[in-house]
Amino acid sequence: MEKIVFPEDFVWGLATASYQIEGAYAEDGKGESIWDRFSHTPGKVFNGDTGDVACDHYHRSKEDVSLMKEIGLDSYRFSLSWPRILPNGTGQPNQAGIDFYKKLIEQLLNASIDPMVTLYHWDLPQSLQDKGGWVNRDVAKYFAEYAGIVFQELGDVVDKWITHNEPWVAAFNGYSSGEHAPGIRDNYASVQAAHHLLLSHGLAVARYRELGLSGEIGITLNVNPTYPATDSKEDQKAADIYDDYINGWFLEPLFKGSYPQELLAIYQQKLGPIPIDQEDMAVISQEIDFLGINYYSRAIVKDNPAAELLKFDTVANKDAKYTAMGWEIYPEGLYDILLIINQKYTAKPLFITENGAAFPDQISTDGRVHDQERIEYLRQHLEMADRALKAGIPLKGYYFWSLMDNFEWAYGYSKRFGFIFIDYANQQKRILKDSAYWYQDVIKNNGLTL
Repeated sequence: MEKIVFPEDFVWGLATASYQIEGAYAEDGKGESIWDRFSHTPGKVFNGDTGDVACDHYHRSKEDVSLMKEIGLDSYRFSLSWPRILPNGTGQPNQAGIDFYKKLIEQLLNASIDPMVTLYHWDLPQSLQDKGGWVNRDVAKYFAEYAGIVFQELGDVVDKWITHNEPWVAAFNGYSSGEHAPGIRDNYASVQAAHHLLLSHGLAVARYRELGLSGEIGITLNVNPTYPATDSKEDQKAADIYDDYINGWFLEPLFKGSYPQELLAIYQQKLGPIPIDQEDMAVISQEIDFLGINYYSRAIVKDNPAAELLKFDTVANKDAKYTAMGWEIYPEGLYDILLIINQKYTAKPLFITENGAAFPDQISTDGRVHDQERIEYLRQHLEMADRALKAGIPLKGYYFWSLMDNFEWAYGYSKRFGFIFIDYANQQKRILKDSAYWYQDVIKNNGLTL
């Protein structure tokens, strides 16, 4: 049996997002978010579910941190709710919101768990959406103001910061497909939103540097290694465009100071000129300390001349295993994308800030949750993380998604990703799944046996 041992300073973590777990959606001065509005709109979320209560983490953070300590985490990645801190997106901060996060961070540090804090995980204040949301360039400036307030309030106790989680999803699922809040279907708006999200990132990084804080700041991107469906030139071309669409549209501005030229030309020709000011790319591409990547699956792409905007389709691998989300389980893709990012874009430290799988977990007759499929998923992906380290890739940590079952966006509570089972029907009872105990062992041994 082969044993894998990770570097001594490798960080083992778990991740969550504010709207997905906190609840308390209108308590203690919190403002309305776009996800509050979206989930309360009939037909937008499966089963009419909302994040009004979610996992009630706002009231149960002490219990949740004690479970994190039991698992043995080095670090906990969570996001701040912008409207909990600034109910109207700008103006006077809400002290109760700031105090909640201060208390949470104190609980984490007392448990010897380092906080990794994400500024934005999709819950924009609704008051800013009313002004156009991310299509409005001014929102990038409002984000920098919000970031500055947070840095001043929490910068002395938080050493790792992430500006945005998956800006691709915020822009394209929020403004193009409309599957996510704010539910807009406008391709041009999505490209504008993507640019302003990147601009806001750059402005926030600049604010962090101005304050002279000693920690580190980066961004988290969702990435998909992309493979052509066949060896044909047409499919290869389609795969290249898809790669730019998913990966390059964010990686290139951040690390090369420009957008992928071919895709930019398509957007400008078919949608209209993208309003990019002369200094924007320098702001977006200023140096960050690390890059977070969220990896769930790969993309297999074929040419489709009949497609409306970008001439590709994704295809399924009929021989593969899939998660409850319908995502192909493809561990090798994690190694492939880490290698591509390191060789093509940046030599900066990398963190896997999300990697995980939903399965139809249930409480067994013995009161436990036996999620062997998740354990196998984890084992396979950690094997690829080890392979990346052996290839010289500067991978510094792994954050599994997620700490607990939660509100899975448009899927409501129908999908379970957590290490902790939330019994929503039984007073939110928390039950550590078998995977949590397995991960506990991995952390304790700083490795695993294959």
